[in-house]
Amino acid sequence: MGNDLILSGDKLVSVITEHGITDMIKPLVKEIELFDTYVAGTSYVNPSHLEGMKTGDKVILRREKDNRFDDEAIILLNEKEEKIGYIPEKDNTVFARLMDAGKLLTAKVKTFNKKGDFSKIEITIFLVDF
Repeated sequence: MGNDLILSGDKLVSVITEHGITDMIKPLVKEIELFDTYVAGTSYVNPSHLEGMKTGDKVILRREKDNRFDDEAIILLNEKEEKIGYIPEKDNTVFARLMDAGKLLTAKVKTFNKKGDFSKIEITIFLVDF
């Protein structure tokens, strides 16, 4: 019964003390795969932000409210929080609405190909569900 979710008194305090509250929550978190797309605008970012990028890398999604070209812009950042591009405008409406409603979205690099000065990055977008 060491994996019971129902703990009381000293047992609960012991589990939190030994493992931390985040370890208790992690098993309850799941990523729901939503959509495959590509990273737009890679030619306009600092090339050093793309260096070392590989399949499986985490991509951070952040709403960009002050984008003069697209009210639903979603900027994409590498793990160092450096800009690597955007979700394509044709794909961002539903994701912008989810993020504006407080949903947590993340992405992972599916493929990364560099051809000269051009980088083609395909990503998979996930909804993080608690």
